[in-house]
Amino acid sequence: MDAGKRSRKKKTMSQYFTDNQHEIREVQENKKQYLELLLLADEQENMIDRYLERGIMYVLDDNGVKAECVVTDEGDGILEIKNLAVSPGCQRQGYGREMIRFLADTYRERYDILQVGTGDSPETLPFYESCGFQRSHVVKGFFTEYYDDPIYEGGRQLVDMVYLRMSLKKVK
Repeated sequence: MDAGKRSRKKKTMSQYFTDNQHEIREVQENKKQYLELLLLADEQENMIDRYLERGIMYVLDDNGVKAECVVTDEGDGILEIKNLAVSPGCQRQGYGREMIRFLADTYRERYDILQVGTGDSPETLPFYESCGFQRSHVVKGFFTEYYDDPIYEGGRQLVDMVYLRMSLKKVK
C-alpha cells in the first residue's frame, strides 16, 4: 500500500477512520471500562494504574471494540506503547498492526521514536518485529521484580523486559 492509501482521515479531535473504515477513537474518560482488554496485555491492574491516566488511550471499533492501546510521552522524542491488546476472538486479523500504523501516522510529526516494552515471548516479539520494530535494550528481571505473580506466555516465564523501537521518521 502506498503512503497515500494508508493515511488516516481525522473526523474530530478524538475520532479517526482507517482505510478499512474502522473507527479509532480516543478514550478520555472512564478508561477502566476497557479493563478486560487492558489485562490481556498487562496482567496486573496496579501496573496498569501506573500509566493509564497519564497515557492517551485509543480503541479500534469494527462493529464493537476489537482492540485498545495506551501510549505515553517518555520525553526526548519517544512515544511509548504501554499497552496494546486485541480481543482474543479477533487476534491475527490485522487489528494490532492497524493500531501501530495509526500511531505511527498520527505521531510522526511530534515524535522521533515509537517504543514498546514487552516480555521475551515467542508470541509477542515476532509480532512487533514484523511491524518494523527493532530490539533496543533489555531491563533484566523486570517481571520478577515488579509483578506479584509469575507471568507465562507461550510456555515461558517472563523475566526480562525487552524494549523495541521504531523510527517514526522512516515510516512512510
